[in-house]
Amino acid sequence: MLTKEENELLCRVEGDAPMGRIFRRHWQPVCLIEEVAEPDGAPVRARMMGTDLVVFRDSDGRVGVLDENCPHRRASLVLGRNEEGGLRCLYHGWKMDVVGNVLEMASEPSASAMMEKVKHRAYPVQEWGGMVWTYLGPQDEVPPFQPPAWAPNEDVRVSIAKAVIPCNWAQILEGAIDSAHSSSLHSSDMVPARVQSAGATDKLWLRPSTDKAPRLQVQRTSYGFRYAALRRPMQNAQANEYVRQTVFVAPATALIPPNNLYNVANINVPVDDTTTAFYFIAWGHPAQTPETESWRKFLGQQVGVDLDSQYRPLRNRDNNFWQDREAMKAGNFTGIKGFPNQDIAMWVTMGPIADRSMDVVGGSDLAIVEFRRQMVEAARDVAAGKPAIGTGDAAIPRDVCSYQAIVPKTTDWREFKTSFVWGESGGPEMESQYQIKQ
Repeated sequence: MLTKEENELLCRVEGDAPMGRIFRRHWQPVCLIEEVAEPDGAPVRARMMGTDLVVFRDSDGRVGVLDENCPHRRASLVLGRNEEGGLRCLYHGWKMDVVGNVLEMASEPSASAMMEKVKHRAYPVQEWGGMVWTYLGPQDEVPPFQPPAWAPNEDVRVSIAKAVIPCNWAQILEGAIDSAHSSSLHSSDMVPARVQSAGATDKLWLRPSTDKAPRLQVQRTSYGFRYAALRRPMQNAQANEYVRQTVFVAPATALIPPNNLYNVANINVPVDDTTTAFYFIAWGHPAQTPETESWRKFLGQQVGVDLDSQYRPLRNRDNNFWQDREAMKAGNFTGIKGFPNQDIAMWVTMGPIADRSMDVVGGSDLAIVEFRRQMVEAARDVAAGKPAIGTGDAAIPRDVCSYQAIVPKTTDWREFKTSFVWGESGGPEMESQYQIKQ
């Protein structure tokens, strides 16, 4: 468990909170590219770590991320006109471009020199992996953008389900790195099968184990940690173990063990202290990674079906997340369709910010305990003037990835040389991608 003071340090991101300062020193996705796909299209309201923003694509196709409120009298630019190379405030006609230059001041005399003295707050932008990224940290110390581990190059297909969840980022991240819960909460969607490694169908994810109580081992790194959940495989359990190795990339990314067809990741961006933009990602070879809408349908995360136009889930606490008790009687474990929706039900019912001082943690929570310990330490370091975790030379190396495989008990999971899943015609056999270092 954490003390209440430690829990506050872990969770709070608004204002000058140390955890918010960590997030601001990493490039973060502010929205999906699909949300601002059209030049001169409708601006998008965004919010990160309590900072209100507007995102828009101008007439030339450039994307801008600006403070939401006009520098003149603070009216919202989300309502503004996106036209002729800039965003025009409705109140007095001031117009700003994607880098914050004031192009016009319709309310000021033509001879006024005021326009040369005013510049609106704009943030650096990068489009990559289906997302618009920005950097909210010190603008005189903007680090180069580095592609995330789940979109290493332009050849991969990246399919993203987005949902805006009404709870704190840390309880969502803890769910993403918690291997033990999947054997219970997701047991109707991630089912045991006599397969050689994890597999994917259009309806289910298959796993070669019935073991619901994994043994966890953690390896701390400069960018977060790697951990392995070790389970008994269904076949030859005397000699082998089924290893699912997850990577936590600070501050809030999880590289989740893949299946035989594609890789899986999750990134969480705090909107504010009690709201989080949750992105669940399938990525890999275009021939075997599901397209975006297929991925969202599989997860139960389709806009207009499961989510409203602002990516907010229609399933909520008031309607019990559309839980089907008849389906439960028929054998479905949760009665909730789509395993992210099962997770969301757990996260939201913990409250806006989970009180970790009340937790009773066990051996299956080793990765959770490590996450809390590491990130509380990281927040204290930033408050003391030290660099943010995972930045600069401490950033994640490009060859780090998650994996899953059945391995001999004599093999140390830490010594596996791994590569992400990439192949055609149904995908490679998982075991062929891992080689023990000599």
